[in-house]
Amino acid sequence: MADAVVDKVQQYKDNLMTKAENLILKGFPAKIVELNQFLESSQFNLKDMNKIHQDLNIPVPEPITFNNSHLEPVAKKAKLEMNCMNEVSGTKVLALLSGTAPSNQLLSDMIQTVKPHIKQLVEDANLLKMWISFLIPKIEDGNNFGVSVQEDTLAEIQSVESEAAAFFDQISRYYASRAKVISKVAKYPHIEDYRRAVKELDEKEYLSLWLVMCEIRNRYCTLHDIVLKNIEKLKKPRSCNSESLY
Repeated sequence: MADAVVDKVQQYKDNLMTKAENLILKGFPAKIVELNQFLESSQFNLKDMNKIHQDLNIPVPEPITFNNSHLEPVAKKAKLEMNCMNEVSGTKVLALLSGTAPSNQLLSDMIQTVKPHIKQLVEDANLLKMWISFLIPKIEDGNNFGVSVQEDTLAEIQSVESEAAAFFDQISRYYASRAKVISKVAKYPHIEDYRRAVKELDEKEYLSLWLVMCEIRNRYCTLHDIVLKNIEKLKKPRSCNSESLY
């Protein structure tokens, strides 16, 4: 039973080593080409930022006028207090009569395009990290230059993995921030600056998604370059000098 478990672990390591080397030699170049095609597509090359804007579906209500000449003094006072309260605290929104305030469809589509590539980068970085970890030899005195190359490369890969995971947090923060501003639009529908803030936030997110896609492509290029340049030291960190003794 113990031997079978050991064999399965060894099989897992062998499969991982094969997948990692195939990823470096074939997977990374194909991914870089694919990402370049996405960055050259019309979805990521909008020149007119007005095309990013989304109708909020929150109309500006018509102003309500009252003929106070026919109101009783008590009613006048109550109406004045209500107006003052609304002026300070805004309108209490129980429902949007025109329907829901939609998400920005263009940005939502872009996010659905970007997220699988973020997830793939995290998985690929994790695979590469385990591959180098298995290649690190046992600790010995001397002849550790190749080991230091492995450790530096491993640190770079871990940095890429952490940065890619942070991209997901950026996307969730965008939705939360946009929802807060739209709630302000619903509460203060007459204030144009809140509506403008939603547009500015959408434009900022469009640029952020473009940068994320560029950064994913750049990270694949960097990992591919650093691994290929040091492939010999990564696979054989310690040279065998026994032949030079004779």
